[in-house]
Parts: sequence; structure tokens; C-alpha cells
Amino acid sequence: MSDLPDISGVCPPRFAAVKDAFAANFTDAPDGLNEQAARVTFCVEGEVVVDLWAGQADPRENTPFTDKTLTPVFSTGKAVMALLIAAAVERGQLSYDQTVAGLWPDYGQAGKEAITVAQLMSHQDGLPGFDTPEDPAIWFDRQAVLARLAAQAPMWPPGTASGYHPITIGYLAGHVFELADGRSMGTALREDFATKYDLDLWIGLPEAEHDRVAAIRKPSAPPNLGTLDPIKSAAFISKGAAPGGRGSTEWRTTEIPSANLHGTARDLARIMSLVANRGVLHGRRILSPEVVGQLTRERIHGPDKVLPYDISWATGVMRNAGLNIFGPNPDTVGHCGWGGSCVFADPKTKVSGAYVMTRQSPHLIGDPRAVRLIDAFYSGL
Repeated sequence: MSDLPDISGVCPPRFAAVKDAFAANFTDAPDGLNEQAARVTFCVEGEVVVDLWAGQADPRENTPFTDKTLTPVFSTGKAVMALLIAAAVERGQLSYDQTVAGLWPDYGQAGKEAITVAQLMSHQDGLPGFDTPEDPAIWFDRQAVLARLAAQAPMWPPGTASGYHPITIGYLAGHVFELADGRSMGTALREDFATKYDLDLWIGLPEAEHDRVAAIRKPSAPPNLGTLDPIKSAAFISKGAAPGGRGSTEWRTTEIPSANLHGTARDLARIMSLVANRGVLHGRRILSPEVVGQLTRERIHGPDKVLPYDISWATGVMRNAGLNIFGPNPDTVGHCGWGGSCVFADPKTKVSGAYVMTRQSPHLIGDPRAVRLIDAFYSGL
């Protein structure tokens, strides 16, 4: 047990169970992983109805976690990446059904010429990591990463199975987006969403904002990947599977759409209301119902070759069907990040939500702290 910190924010009596669950995560969390600092937000029809935060952003400095604190959310940012691709489809710059090689000819090497944008975004192209060891610093040289992946052969027949791409998908999808749109994903996020709708979300965080970032407490145990094989090792274990060797400042400033989004739970929930509201954000239609349908429909469902789960992948986001981590509706879509963060959108109820925290757990998806909060919210809906 630990002392309960002061909880700030808003929570109507109807959703008192959320505040109770949030408090319990600080004193009696599942697996004993009591929170260091956390924030949870839920929106209905794009309006914030619950927004709670508490804890210490940096316990060593006795720095409170506030509504201005930024949290690195790792793979939770893949949901934002999926929205940016959907926006490019809406503008007619991309089609989910076009081949990646048609836009990026070098990618068509080694048997990848027929892979579509939809297959790439649903982790079907067979490039979950490098197939031989690499210097971890390669990730800070985007062109070197792209050349390496373009030349690499798929690690399984493309289109036959999914295999989660922890880092590589950000470089692949980011390059496809930039070829189609002319801007990086980080720039498009700032210009098209963050600035227009007051969203404190960043892919590539300017150094001037680094003082707002909460300190992360890494998990005490590694995630359970199941039986290791070359595919899982390439994704998570092998030398060079993840960026390293350059320090936190360069990590935060580098644009890695799959892995280093920094933001707030409030604004993650707000941007995902775009999906919950079937394409409308703050009263403005951004995506057509057709494109929302293409984004959220199942592309492949079965045993993932990297994550030890049966997953129904939509186009860049996980579907709730079979996972049951984003509330009661199987058609809800979302994404989880290393250590426990998550974001989701439920078009059936027009609910979107996000959870961020600083004490990481070893759960790959469906951190029980987040599931407890989501279930509590739906109990009051």
C-alpha cells in the first residue's frame, strides 16, 4: 500500500467508479504496480467528460504531475500514425489498396512488390525488425533504416499473417506518408491537428518542451513474448531491435511515429474522437464515413507472429474483438504502448479514451490498470 496522492481534474458523480478505480491504481493496483503518476481521460462525442491526473512527474525532484505534463506513450502513438495515413487517404493522396512499391519503388525488392498500404499498416509485410544484427544507432539515420528495410526480404509470405512491427512500421508508414503528402508525420500532426485543435501531441518533441516530460520508471520484468524465434527476436530482442546509444534528448527530438509520440491523455482521447464520431472532430468533418470504415475494418485476424495473441488488425490499429481490453464492443479500435498506456475509439457509443502512466508494467497489451479504468467508465455510461 502507498499513500494516495491528491487527484486533480473532473469526474461527474455518474462516473464516480472511474475516480475510485483511478485512486485504487495508486494504492492497490493489479500485480502490485502502484502508480507513480498517471492520467486518464474519456470523451463522449468528442467532449471531455472525465479527466483525472495525480502523482509525481519526477519523484526525485518532487515535481507534481499536472495537466501540462507530457508523457512518452511509445506504441500508443501508432493510433495517431494510423489517423495521419487515413487523412492522406481522405485527401486522395493515398489509397489503402495501392501497392507501396508504386509510390516507393525501392521497397519492391525481394518479393515485396505486391504489398499494399493496407497490408503494410496491418503488419503483414514481414518486416518486424532487421533480419541480422544492427548498430542500435542506425535508427537515428532515417535514410539508412529505409534503405535497409527496402532491400530486406519478408520474414514470412506477405499477406498470410500479421507480425507486429514495434519500430519499423513508423519508418515505413512515415516514408509512405511523406512521399504522398510532402511533409513528415510530425509536421502534419502539428499543422493539421495540434495547432488547429489545441492538441498537445508531438511526434518529434522540440528540446524546448523536454522539461515538461515525466520521468518513466521502466518495468522490473521483461514482457512475455512466448516461445522466441527469429521473427520475435528481430522485433524485440536482437541487437539493434530498438534505438539506442544516443541519449534521451536525441530520442525525443527524432521523429519516430511508431514509438516516441509525447502527449497528454486528454489530447490522445480528443484526437481519437475523430474515429469515435465517425470522422468528425470538434464539429468539423475530417474523414468521410467511408474512410473511417476502411480504417477500422478487419484486415487480418489470427495468431500474430510477434505478439503472443490472436489479433484482429484494422489499418494501423487493433480491433477489440477477442482481446476485450477496450470495453464491451468488439468493433472498438485502439492501440497500446510499452509499459501500459493506451488509446481507443468506440464508434458504437461515440466514446474515446486514453490512459498514460509513468510506472511501466511488463504487459504488452491490456495493462490491467487501464482495463480497470475503462471498465469502470463503461459501467457508468
